[in-house]
Amino acid sequence: MDARDGAQTVETAAEDFAATVAHWREVRGLPKRELAQRMGFDPSYVSHIESGRSKPTEDFARRAEETLGAGKAIWKCWLDYEAAKAGTAPAALPAPRRTEQPYAIGSAIVVEHDAARLDYDGRLYRLTMRRLLRNTGTEPITRYLIRISVDRYPGEPERSNTHYRKHPLTWGELALTATCRGEAMCWQAKHDRDAFKEVWLRFENSEGRFPLYPGESVWIAYAYSVGDEKWGRWFQRAVRLPTERLAVELAFPAELDPAVWGTETSMTAEAAPLRTAPVQHEEDGKRIFSWSTSTPALHARYRLEWRFRGRPEQDVNQGEYR
Repeated sequence: MDARDGAQTVETAAEDFAATVAHWREVRGLPKRELAQRMGFDPSYVSHIESGRSKPTEDFARRAEETLGAGKAIWKCWLDYEAAKAGTAPAALPAPRRTEQPYAIGSAIVVEHDAARLDYDGRLYRLTMRRLLRNTGTEPITRYLIRISVDRYPGEPERSNTHYRKHPLTWGELALTATCRGEAMCWQAKHDRDAFKEVWLRFENSEGRFPLYPGESVWIAYAYSVGDEKWGRWFQRAVRLPTERLAVELAFPAELDPAVWGTETSMTAEAAPLRTAPVQHEEDGKRIFSWSTSTPALHARYRLEWRFRGRPEQDVNQGEYR
């Protein structure tokens, strides 16, 4: 995932291994328990690896690489870890095929500004993401990977799984659109699951191509919609690429009397309150909550949650209020 220049300590190599496993597990949309089951490990073992309580092993690295299809990223971290322990240079890896770019080109992209806005009209959530991308690599960038993940019942995986088996997220309802430099971007589905989508946004359309060349920066924007019977009252931003500024806006009908709070989670700490509170103001009948941070840590997760004090709980299974 990240460029690794110079020698690493055993501790930093282990942290990189844990972060890389967590990153690719998230990209594939797998809970820790499900990944452990697929790999044939005790359910708690993935948690121990990602938290650093258990050290990397060759067996775990091989199984994780195979299960998650990480393009040798996890295996590379394992080799780096072994090299750090031995005090030698990391072993060489075969050059990846040019057609198999890792997630968002890995360290070739820096996100200069990540601006996300969620609008809710009482029934439908509309998500709009704007990112200013800079190509710091040596090759033109021709596509960018995005993820759409929903969870109506966070903390209740069985209930959520049952809900999405009955009510899967569909491409039609998402109505995904994407633009770059005023041009529509084609997109290609990479993974299509009931509650999780992974999509390549391509720097091209039927009229031509507009790759992001080395040294250039460009804004891209994409948007999609999800009904509140499938979204859930939370919005999480995960920092998967080096990011200089992250900003989030939530806009709700003021009549719902929304209350918003947030937490921050890193690879080395459990969820803690955001260091600064969201700022709110009202505009055209909406209550808008804004929050931002500079140079967020790689692999950090910022989660905003809310409740509507002016409306009773919605029973999504019945499709009515109670």
